Amino acid sequence: MSIHSSPTPPRKRTVFLVDDHPLVREWLTNLINQQADLAVCGEAESGPQAMSGILAARPDVAIVDIALKDSSGIELIKDLKQSCPTVAVSVLSMHEESHYAERALRAGARGYIMKRDTTRKVIAAIHKVLEDELYVSEAIAASLAARFVAGKTRANDSPVDQLSDRELEVFELLGQGRGTRQIAEVLRVSVKTVQAYCARIKEKLNLASASQLVREAVRWHESRHQG
Repeated sequence: MSIHSSPTPPRKRTVFLVDDHPLVREWLTNLINQQADLAVCGEAESGPQAMSGILAARPDVAIVDIALKDSSGIELIKDLKQSCPTVAVSVLSMHEESHYAERALRAGARGYIMKRDTTRKVIAAIHKVLEDELYVSEAIAASLAARFVAGKTRANDSPVDQLSDRELEVFELLGQGRGTRQIAEVLRVSVKTVQAYCARIKEKLNLASASQLVREAVRWHESRHQG
């Protein structure tokens, strides 16, 4: 009598979620765990929490939001590329502006999808980046293509687009109402370093005073998050 052993089921690819909204993490967990070949292995709401969790879990892919609790998704992507180069990264963001996608892709992300995209597209993006391919949502791809055709480069974009990733992070924290000392604590740098960033931002945006800088930062932040 021959004994037939059952075939070993294929290993599920693991996914780590990084988003500061618990409902988004819960939605993603339910969606991903329904897939036959995927499983969520951990989650985090901030950059430092994500780094320690990803270093411990060593997932196949990390899904990262641009705006995190007290930290920047762009900086996290850069850190992951350095510390965990084998972890594929895809961004899931509310930001449709193509400059966010450009920054994320330059930082090392392999995918950029919108939170308003269909669940089918979210899963498709995960599979694409796991195959080491690039996946960008249709709206972002169209925007990037339009910028390319128009010949837009970082040299002739709007003044805010001229900010470095770190300067943009400081600018957004100012827009959230954070003071210099609070920003220094969030970014783990000195107050003098934050003041230097602020000075460079003022120069690039052609702003005369600190109060003008704060007003512009608040206006920018509100325009990113309206609705």
